Amino acid sequence: MTDAHEIAILRIELEGIEPLMWRRVSVRTAMSLNELHGVIQAVMGWLNCHLWAFEADDRRFSMRVPGEPEWNERYENSETTTLEMLLQAGLRRMEYVYDMGDYWEHRVIVERLTAPFSDVSYPQFLGGERRCPPEDCGGIPGYYEFLKNVTSKRKDKRAHAVAWYGGPYDADDIGEQTIVAALRRVGTDSN
Repeated sequence: MTDAHEIAILRIELEGIEPLMWRRVSVRTAMSLNELHGVIQAVMGWLNCHLWAFEADDRRFSMRVPGEPEWNERYENSETTTLEMLLQAGLRRMEYVYDMGDYWEHRVIVERLTAPFSDVSYPQFLGGERRCPPEDCGGIPGYYEFLKNVTSKRKDKRAHAVAWYGGPYDADDIGEQTIVAALRRVGTDSN
């Protein structure tokens, strides 16, 4: 049994890439799946410019897309579904896909539920490893090609990759300050 005032500690893992990219975050269970999508975008470093969906126990959830009845029929409304509702049904793991073209698959694991701390703003970043792939790099194969080029000994390949990305890329630096700032913006919308 869960309570709308509880906090869920989530581990979010990007599937299919080694070494593993992951984040840990604490969120209010009362948040909608739309809001959880915003949290995942913030902690992973995505830019929120593509379609996305959750899958949990053979149920699929996403945002409503105006003028797209086929899309809207395939997915339950993520704006009216809360994390708490799924937890009450026994859910402890779900999948999240971002960008139906590049198809970034994430595993979202509920590690534990806890009471909130009065002096903490939620969502709260708790840790992670590795920088997320660049947006629109071409999925997993494109990411590995980008990594090869951005670390190439060939100056022209490296310069092209850095210019395409818009600056230096360090796969080991998750950009914690950027994540915390992005979560703060998400938190002002959902607290």
